[in-house]
Amino acid sequence: MNRKPHANASLPVGVVVRRTPGVTRWARWHWSVAAVLPGAGPADWRELRREGEAVEYHAATLALELHGAETESYLHALAADPPVVFVVLREAEIGSQPMEVVLVTASPYEAEAYTDSGEEIVEKVTMPPALRGWIADFVATHHREEPFVKRRRDRKRIDLVEDGIGDPRIAKPEDVYASPALKRRRLQ
Repeated sequence: MNRKPHANASLPVGVVVRRTPGVTRWARWHWSVAAVLPGAGPADWRELRREGEAVEYHAATLALELHGAETESYLHALAADPPVVFVVLREAEIGSQPMEVVLVTASPYEAEAYTDSGEEIVEKVTMPPALRGWIADFVATHHREEPFVKRRRDRKRIDLVEDGIGDPRIAKPEDVYASPALKRRRLQ
């Protein structure tokens, strides 16, 4: 079967991370994603705004990649009220920055995979209108509805032979679950 390769598209998306004071003595800071900036230029934790102890940074710009085979998952993100993208953060192991922006995705399925370990922070962020339009255009162009195919049982008759019950060396039906060793002891 000859299939066409699926189309791909990519757009740089800036991630705005907000740092606020922690609410417990064990967490000095609380990190969250405040916004995404479609078409943003490169950034490395550039401070955008400060309100008291709360600070917003343009932390990073990553490519939001769309794949033609994943359009159904993008439809779920677009159908949310409001439509959302997902940003994955994790504590930085090396470097001067406290958090690392790992991924920006429009697929809720891909974002869910990052929730399994508990090491990453997965944030839902409202899509700006320009990003929503770009994703919606991609889905409209590349989405192919797959027909539902109900699985059918095979027509093999399974009532004719009792496979796997008991041992063929046991003759009486009432002893069908008895072990051959037990039968030998009874005969002796």
